[in-house]
Amino acid sequence: MSKSIACIGMGVIGCGWASHFSGQGMEVHAWDPDPKSEDLFKRTIEQAWPSMEKLGLASGASPDLVVFHKRIEEAVENCSLVQESSPERLKLKQELISDLDKTCDADCVIASSTSGYLVSDLASLCKVAPDRVVVGHPFNPVYLLPLVELVSGPQTSVASMDRAENIYSNSGKTVLRLEKEVDGFIADRLQEAMWREALHMVANGEATVKQLDLSITAGPGLRWALMGPMLTFHLAGGEGGMAHMLDHFGPSLQSPWTRLKAPELTGYLKNAVVEGCLEEAAGRSVADLVVERDKGLVAIIQTLNDFKIATSKKDTNNEGSD
Repeated sequence: MSKSIACIGMGVIGCGWASHFSGQGMEVHAWDPDPKSEDLFKRTIEQAWPSMEKLGLASGASPDLVVFHKRIEEAVENCSLVQESSPERLKLKQELISDLDKTCDADCVIASSTSGYLVSDLASLCKVAPDRVVVGHPFNPVYLLPLVELVSGPQTSVASMDRAENIYSNSGKTVLRLEKEVDGFIADRLQEAMWREALHMVANGEATVKQLDLSITAGPGLRWALMGPMLTFHLAGGEGGMAHMLDHFGPSLQSPWTRLKAPELTGYLKNAVVEGCLEEAAGRSVADLVVERDKGLVAIIQTLNDFKIATSKKDTNNEGSD
């Protein structure tokens, strides 16, 4: 009997993980102390399933693969991976992961969905097998976006990283593997830098929320769907590539444009950002925007998949040419 996945903590991220794994035909055992979590999952998967279907479900996929348990010990029994998605509070996560360490099977990997805590901190209370604790940081919506940042800690074994990578990859995730702890990981570090710059511009009256979003969705965001910031700038250097880009624009890195320190979150700034988002939403609820976002993501992902397939076929056909 193949081992299953345990999802511990069934908020937005935990429900997203459970939806993803069940869409891949994997048995999921869920637990959360909040009795309302099962209803949240039902709403989440009802909303997510149509989008998941469009991208393609695995054989045997079904929402019924997700089973809720009243006791955490029952949820983690005979699991190959425990995906912890509790609230982002360090002490809570440390105690929960320590309890999981005492309860899980010896070969079970314990992965935290944390968006910033280090593995060394998360596993600090573990006495049984801290070498099997990793970070498996997903991106929302978890059931659509493929990236998961898999991060090792000082005590994490290579075998645990390999097992986690194998499970995530087999479930359709794109694994970004980090063998060394990095504060904030990679993607959130980049997002945080942009977020701080955006807040500074709102605070200084330099840009509105709508202008900030448009500057990305109609500009760099379209390129980033195909290439990351580094390869994008490589192309910006023309035939000279990144070398020319650094020589030509390197001095501008010293320009006083950026204000990467976090701005003071004043009442004015909070109101400006909140009101700007409501204005841009134009009467659409969060649920409406989630549906709109997911439809758009499905279309983009399908197009990217078709593009990758076409490019792969072209490369294969050219292999035998002179």
